[in-house]
Amino acid sequence: MRIRLAGAGAVLAGSSFAPSVLAAGDAALAEARSLGLVWGMPFAGILLSIALYPLVARHFWERHFGKIATFWSLVFLVPYAITFGPGRALDVTLHTALGEYLPFMILLLSLFATAGGILIVGNLIGTPATNTGLLAIGSVSASLLGTTGASMVLIRPMIRANADRQHNAHVFIFFIFLVSNIGGALTPVGDPPLFLGFLKGIDFFWTTTRMLLPTMFLMTILLATFYVLDRFMWSREPEPPMRSAVPRRVRVEGLQNVVYLATIVGAVIGSGLWRDGPVYSILGVPVALNGLARDIALIVITYVSWKTTPSRIRVENAFAWTPIQEVAILFAGIFITIIPVLAILGAGREGALAPVLALVSTPDHKPVNAAYFWLAGALSSFLDNAPTYLVFFNLAGANPQELMGPLAATLVAISGGAVYMGANTYIGNAPNFMVKAICEERGIRMPSFFGYMAWSGSILLPLFAFLSWLFFR
Repeated sequence: MRIRLAGAGAVLAGSSFAPSVLAAGDAALAEARSLGLVWGMPFAGILLSIALYPLVARHFWERHFGKIATFWSLVFLVPYAITFGPGRALDVTLHTALGEYLPFMILLLSLFATAGGILIVGNLIGTPATNTGLLAIGSVSASLLGTTGASMVLIRPMIRANADRQHNAHVFIFFIFLVSNIGGALTPVGDPPLFLGFLKGIDFFWTTTRMLLPTMFLMTILLATFYVLDRFMWSREPEPPMRSAVPRRVRVEGLQNVVYLATIVGAVIGSGLWRDGPVYSILGVPVALNGLARDIALIVITYVSWKTTPSRIRVENAFAWTPIQEVAILFAGIFITIIPVLAILGAGREGALAPVLALVSTPDHKPVNAAYFWLAGALSSFLDNAPTYLVFFNLAGANPQELMGPLAATLVAISGGAVYMGANTYIGNAPNFMVKAICEERGIRMPSFFGYMAWSGSILLPLFAFLSWLFFR
């Protein structure tokens, strides 16, 4: 059942396949209870490598980041094999690779390749008004296409509109804030945690109605903040791009890929709603037919998109495989090293993170909504937001009727933390890192890992604090 839940909802918008140790039986639960926080060191190591190497040894990192990711994977796997046996280490690796990582990458590849066949061109100039309008459109479309789908469709026209500006990195930072994360909070299609809630019994439009006010609050303030900031940055341009008197015209080519994107979204939703299909064993890994059918469909769609899209369109889009290659290599290491961290989290109040999880309720067992919001958000900033959502969903009682009724504020807090705070880091949601990689491949100097966190910490965290005071006190 876990594969159907995690696989279906997760693939829409990020790295959301919880390792199988969270879903196994009593033996795996006992194992998770025995894990100390020291098992999280390889995960911390790969995160610090992603953060620091591009700053202190950029050329070394560019040549050897795959070897560094492999090193940290082995730092986890070798002690794990010694402690729990080589068979168990092989088992969790195969479960992660076949059940989680490959479906994740197949989805990202299909969205990356399909969106890369949509060419949006015209005489758009990245003025403050134009950029703000594009961000607003992208934010709304994120709840319709998923954050990854919307990001991949709009990132290239946004890059083209701002290509002649010297000060443009802030445009793509706010793009990650709004399009790659916060905009996906209005429907279960938008972000994996919300889809998992839908599969757990939360009404589809409950998400839209209850998440609308906090989401619009964040979007409105962020768009206004961006407009003011972009006007200032525009004024600092040595030679601002010419404002043409010709009316703005936009042309879209490769429209068949819009149909392909809709088919991808439909395949993902359908695989999540198809609950009773058979389960097969591949190398000892249980693979549900619905997930297998979805992945095959996505591969077919990717191939059809590649064959039916004129090469001229991809050339004009400056389409290259480098960003998806970097994501594939680094996330392979992340998926491996995150296994024990999610296992500890999955052990709940019986695991090493029990003191942290105990903060979400008072001594008389009443929920502390602000704690739900901040803890779910803090963990989702660095970990997989889908299993994080499920942990707090279960801590809140896992009763959909209560969570949509008397505990509605608690579910909004959990949902908001899991979705909104993915914007806090480059790894908080898969499209974040893909947007960064595409921008850098096109010559845009994006902030470092910590540089980005300085932006999110100074802009988003005070906004989240105000949101928490308004809605969750």
